[in-house]
Amino acid sequence: MFVAAYWWRVHPGKEAQFRAAWCRGTERIRAIYGSLGSRLHYEALADGGGRFIGVAEWPDRQTWQRAFDAKMVYDDPETRAAFVDAVADTALEPLLLMEVTDDLLDRTCGG
Repeated sequence: MFVAAYWWRVHPGKEAQFRAAWCRGTERIRAIYGSLGSRLHYEALADGGGRFIGVAEWPDRQTWQRAFDAKMVYDDPETRAAFVDAVADTALEPLLLMEVTDDLLDRTCGG
């Protein structure tokens, strides 16, 4: 398994819009490019702000690379527009790219 982490700072008041667009976009990326899905986290920063961090799982690096090279374009322009409108800042490259060596995450629980 392969993991890619990304981050975004969101315009104040647009957090719900961002989260909804992120969820829909993640569903489309999973359907089109073969990701295993993703988790969205929030990190409070020392400057009083914060950022969202998405950690996406992929079956392997090659599957992720094909999607990354295609810019993960999906067939939902309204969702993409809502996502872009909510984002104040992000990095052009992933925060982390990692191969999973051991996985003890409990996938049987409901959370």
